[in-house]
Amino acid sequence: MDYIRKKEEAVPCGGCAGVHWAEFEIMEKSLPIRASKILLIVGIGCLALVVAFNNVVDYQSNFLFVQHVMSMDTVFPDNMVKYRAITEPLLHSIAYALIIFWEFAVAILCLLGALHLLKHIKSDTLTFNKAKFLSILGLSSGFTLWFFGFMVIGGEWFCMWQSPNWNGQESAFRFVVCFLLVLIYIVQNNETG
Repeated sequence: MDYIRKKEEAVPCGGCAGVHWAEFEIMEKSLPIRASKILLIVGIGCLALVVAFNNVVDYQSNFLFVQHVMSMDTVFPDNMVKYRAITEPLLHSIAYALIIFWEFAVAILCLLGALHLLKHIKSDTLTFNKAKFLSILGLSSGFTLWFFGFMVIGGEWFCMWQSPNWNGQESAFRFVVCFLLVLIYIVQNNETG
């Protein structure tokens, strides 16, 4: 099936009258949906890129966040799991570097995924769906970072939720919801027909 045909070129063929017209109409209706998916992935990629960039440019502010969360120095005083605290500055730096690296990876995967989808925006359904791989990988990586990294490890393991000053769970939740909603939409096959 050739979905790339222009309307003028879509002509009935012997034994399959009207098939090319139907294929063109399906493609024509699918383009806005495909374009919206690409735009959402670009948005998520740009968000991750800005977050990573800010963490590099304003390194100290955000490093303090990681340091306080891992040190558990602002959780409830009688907390019974304070033994989990990591107070070694080198480990704080390594953890923060990994977070920044992961944020850049999410951005790159999403933005490259969006470009790959744009390249295949007029391809058949199967080809377009196969082209979602990088986008799905980027969105899944972002979900993993903000859900597992910030909500599970930071929020629960290091009890970030107890800190009046260094609680990033609400912010992490916003990221998680954005990544998850876009991921659910992207994996859907919204071809009409």
